[in-house]
Amino acid sequence: MKTLVVISHPRQDSLTFSAANEVIKGLKEQNHEVEILDLYRHDFNPLVFEEDEPDYSNAEKVYSKKVEDEMERIRNVDSIVFIFPIWWHSIPAMLKGYIDRVFNYGFAYGPNKLPVDKIRWLGFAGDTRESFKKRGYHLTIEHHLNVGISGFVGVDDSEVEILYNTIGKGIDQENTEAHYEDFLKKAYLLGKNM
Repeated sequence: MKTLVVISHPRQDSLTFSAANEVIKGLKEQNHEVEILDLYRHDFNPLVFEEDEPDYSNAEKVYSKKVEDEMERIRNVDSIVFIFPIWWHSIPAMLKGYIDRVFNYGFAYGPNKLPVDKIRWLGFAGDTRESFKKRGYHLTIEHHLNVGISGFVGVDDSEVEILYNTIGKGIDQENTEAHYEDFLKKAYLLGKNM
């Protein structure tokens, strides 16, 4: 199986990247061939201009070279793992722009569906699980990613994993290391169980 790991974080020394490395480790241990797409280091522009705007009258539209290259990248994998921070109770603009441009009409929806079997979403929330649950944000994010995006592009095997309290609120100094090790272990298992 070949898996595309899409990472959306501006800093390579972040918890997001540390977890991405663990996901990749788990995938490789299960003999996945892994391709990594770091949206920031790849200089991906998340803005949609006219050449990448959907044309609902033309399912054969040829998009910009950058987008066509990304579509080809996806055609060559079986699954995708998206790894990202949760900002403002949603995915970052960089990742949203990637989806806006690449999951486009004629390729991912309309007469065709996204040509992958499964999608996993690994998000990192600064706030606590209790805070998200109290406000229902976890349900909103899961519905948006599993139904609004994955379901819309025809990928029914979609799961969201949110790792909460990335800033360590209320965690005493003694337990800080274990708190972050738990994140990395969960990321590793996501890759291993893909």
